[in-house]
Amino acid sequence: MANLKELKNRIASVKNTRKITKAMQMVAAAKLRRAQEAAEQSRPYTSRFNAVMGGLAASVGGSGSAPKLLSGTGSNAVQLMVVMTSERGLCGGFNSNIVKKAKAHSNALKAAGKTVKILTVGKKGRDQMKREYGDLFVGHVDLTEVKRVGYTDAQGIAKDVLTRFDAGEFDIATLFYAKFVNVVSQTPTAQQIIPASFEVDEDATETTLYDYEPSEEAILADLLPRGVATSIFSALLENGASEQGARMSAMDNATRNAGEMVDKLTIQYNRSRQAVITNELIEIISGAEAL
Repeated sequence: MANLKELKNRIASVKNTRKITKAMQMVAAAKLRRAQEAAEQSRPYTSRFNAVMGGLAASVGGSGSAPKLLSGTGSNAVQLMVVMTSERGLCGGFNSNIVKKAKAHSNALKAAGKTVKILTVGKKGRDQMKREYGDLFVGHVDLTEVKRVGYTDAQGIAKDVLTRFDAGEFDIATLFYAKFVNVVSQTPTAQQIIPASFEVDEDATETTLYDYEPSEEAILADLLPRGVATSIFSALLENGASEQGARMSAMDNATRNAGEMVDKLTIQYNRSRQAVITNELIEIISGAEAL
């Protein structure tokens, strides 16, 4: 059994830890509000942009003049995985869930005989994957010094991916991130960004026909690279909100666990102290009786 001094020091240590986790929870809550607003405000634009792009892609169809970013290379032998995680930890299973989905996708591709390449965004994902998949890494994007993610950061990542695609380094690119649902739920998501894939709403009632100038192919050639940047930016915002939500939840659990541990240690301390006092009283009484 630990002595009184050890128990007292441990109680003080756990209380200090509880103060830290409580402070981190409050900071994450403040950041979550801004991150959630940014993610939610980007969704209508992204949805409408994809709808317009989907209409253009449907009008072009499988014509031979379709841009390469839409039609693809005609092969799926080499696939690039862009794994987006956080730069910091202490956010529960946020990073692990994204990495787990990316690993499962990578294993499925390798089992099918495909060549896999990995581009990481965020050092936590890189650290978790480099031991087993380090030989597949082709690059890393460090956002450690970025205080608030902006569209320029997404453009930088998109430029890197598009440059690799133009150089013929891969055929298909898939984005891995966590979509924010609420504080306790973040859904790991895989989204193909090259070649571009757009879902057309079959139930849409809009029947307006548009004449495009210049042609649909020329417009797509200009907008598709922006679409890649838009998808990456949306994923960064979703990841940011998911990270803060996961951290807030994790720090709340840690604070409660620390409180429970303090209560248990306090009971143990009081019992040990009572036993020490009882022994001292017995010794005093025994000595008095001996006299």
